[in-house]
Amino acid sequence: MRAAEEETAAVKLGKSPEDGDDEQREPLVGDGPGAGPGGPGHSGMAARAEKADKKPRSFWKELPILIGIAIILALIIKTFLLQAFSIPSASMQDTLQIGDRVLVDKLTPWFGSKPERGDVVVFHDPGGWLGENPASTSNPVASGIQTVLSFIGLMPSADEKDLIKRVIAVGGDTVECRGIGPVVVNGTPLNEPYIYPGNTPCSDKPFGPVKIPANSIWVMGDHRQDSLDSRYHQGLLGGGAVPDQKVVGRAIVIAWPVNRWATLPVPSTFSQPGINSAASTMLGAVPAGLGLAGAVPLVLVRRRRLAKISKKAPLIEKAAE
Repeated sequence: MRAAEEETAAVKLGKSPEDGDDEQREPLVGDGPGAGPGGPGHSGMAARAEKADKKPRSFWKELPILIGIAIILALIIKTFLLQAFSIPSASMQDTLQIGDRVLVDKLTPWFGSKPERGDVVVFHDPGGWLGENPASTSNPVASGIQTVLSFIGLMPSADEKDLIKRVIAVGGDTVECRGIGPVVVNGTPLNEPYIYPGNTPCSDKPFGPVKIPANSIWVMGDHRQDSLDSRYHQGLLGGGAVPDQKVVGRAIVIAWPVNRWATLPVPSTFSQPGINSAASTMLGAVPAGLGLAGAVPLVLVRRRRLAKISKKAPLIEKAAE
């Protein structure tokens, strides 16, 4: 009878009948102070259970958030970093083909960078270079898709009036091309291997000499006999030159199609000795000169303040003694 009672007591204590009396039993979940229904231990367990039961958010609920983030990032990239442009004509062959997609650097102009000779640049129509806006597609679905994609920079706008050419001369330069060429910049003839095979530098439209206004560029297409460039717009405002402020940015790479991938470096002919005119060098030095002029007063003010502080320091020490 006594053995049966001991066995019953052992089961109640969480032990087997064979366990010794001095062996400590392992606490069970929910034991201890506050383990009751109203205690802190119970509330912690309930919170963990509720968290475990909470289902992950559905993919379809997260999809609009992901799309929104992607659109915001695309807008930031398009506005400040890079933008894709499609090549619509043959004026830059063979460097660029119709249908190529190029990426244009829009970041460096924010820091005061200006177009340089040899750059391939995208620029807005200075006025009168292009005709009326091309007729938009009659398909409302296609038009809507193009509007959305152009807004985030993945497609050109249907009414976009941008051009792409190569910079031949910059503000302060003198440029000319007689007969069949070559093009001469500041008295230095250019060697232009990028010109479309079979073309001459300017036989279709000789010009010059032309003095390029400050903060402007003279542009020409690589397919010289199929390019309505600066040569053909000398009767317009600016005399054929394009204001720097009209430049969107420099085309740096052919991104599409994949088999056409290539960078767009500046040809070596534009780094010839003597190609920089005194005027263009002076214009290029203006920003640096203005920066120096602005820095000198700040340095002088700082030095005066330090001198005053150094004079007051011994007086303060004496007063402290």
